[in-house]
Amino acid sequence: MERILVGLKRVVDYNVRVRVRSDGSGVETDGVKMSINPFDEIALEEALRIKERGEANEVVVVSIGGTESEQQLRTGLAMGADRAILVDAGGAVNPLTGARIFLELANREAAELVILGKQAIDDDNNQTGQMLAALWGRPQATFASNIELNGSTAKITREVDVGLETIEVDLPAVVTVDLRLNEPRYVKLPDIMKAKKKPLDHIAIADLGVESATSMSELGFEPPEQRQKGIIVDDVAGLVAALKEKGLM
Repeated sequence: MERILVGLKRVVDYNVRVRVRSDGSGVETDGVKMSINPFDEIALEEALRIKERGEANEVVVVSIGGTESEQQLRTGLAMGADRAILVDAGGAVNPLTGARIFLELANREAAELVILGKQAIDDDNNQTGQMLAALWGRPQATFASNIELNGSTAKITREVDVGLETIEVDLPAVVTVDLRLNEPRYVKLPDIMKAKKKPLDHIAIADLGVESATSMSELGFEPPEQRQKGIIVDDVAGLVAALKEKGLM
């Protein structure tokens, strides 16, 4: 295999408590630690392991957004990716636009495998990989917990509601990964220094022939209601009465 394409999205770090802006216009990001989406980090780790086994020659990481996403791409390069591409979109895009961008890049780069996180922890859409496969006309394997390559095919173990499912797909293909696939490596200081010398290309979204218009608009944001204080009942009869009072029985 010549090339693997991996998507990296910039999101609020999973250890950070998310806060809604006072005007309800979105999530507060000023002064907040931002990181690679955890599922995307797992996707990159798997691509690097495939390359280290000699089953791929190059790993290219891609991010869509503003110049601030360079930080996440540099982290991806420090982990071991060979090249990085930043599609300048001025900000986040919807899943369909993201899929169209990856379609153009997959064709340009002649990618034989596109590995994405199953979803991003900020919007939880879980749509981009599936849309890309449909637009590309190639097989998809979602929620992967194990990937085995065998020449022109890939054997994927998927996590489904009833357990595990194993399928085989022809390459090129789109794979989205789940948490149990691997544990991403730690980035070391020498690797961070080396990453500064690796190529990071900027491509305007217009140069890909993709429109950034969206068919959806966000009307407002609000935090979830605070959990109500519980009550203590003396016996089963008291529990039943309390449930009836709340209209739950």
